[in-house]
Amino acid sequence: MQRRKFRKTGARVLREYGAVNPPPHIPDAARTWSLRPHPASAWLPAFGLRVAVQPLADGLWLDYALTGDLDGLLLPAPQVPGHADGLWRHTCLEAFVIEDDGRAYREFNFSPTGQWAHYRFSDPRVPDLAPAVPLAAPMCEWRTTPGLLSLRARLPALPASPDTDRRLGLSAVLEHRDGRLSYWALAHPAARPDFHDPAGWRTLPCAG
Repeated sequence: MQRRKFRKTGARVLREYGAVNPPPHIPDAARTWSLRPHPASAWLPAFGLRVAVQPLADGLWLDYALTGDLDGLLLPAPQVPGHADGLWRHTCLEAFVIEDDGRAYREFNFSPTGQWAHYRFSDPRVPDLAPAVPLAAPMCEWRTTPGLLSLRARLPALPASPDTDRRLGLSAVLEHRDGRLSYWALAHPAARPDFHDPAGWRTLPCAG
């Protein structure tokens, strides 16, 4: 896969997929969290990464915003939009959403290539061997402006009661120009980065 250095340009859409029209801005009432780099990434330049989340009766809105001097980032080259594995090997934004049983959860990966991934786990890091309940493709839009890389995404509804609070994990992998990867999450409870650790997740109140 070819990769390219981030270029400072005017506002432009990197990739839209999964919808005819781009998703609207997330409402002001959305819950906003800041992601933190893993402590092992002390070499990082100054970045800010926040995610606004809005629960809906039929899904979930996510709005990621990465700010700072992005010239040192590598973004994977555009690909044919669709499901793809291994997106976390390069710059990738991620979300983990727990199901009603309190154990099983879904993982969503979003790449600037326009590709995405969806997986189901019955326990932390235990992939579900049975086919996941079919879900609609997420609707996503990537944008760049000088000093900002953003993703707006709408996740499809998961099997759950509409009045149930959700445990939610938000994370990111950033690939830097020197080839190193930095790992970002709501919290890092372990010595090594582990996005699948529920101890690093947070509770999102239900849409109602």
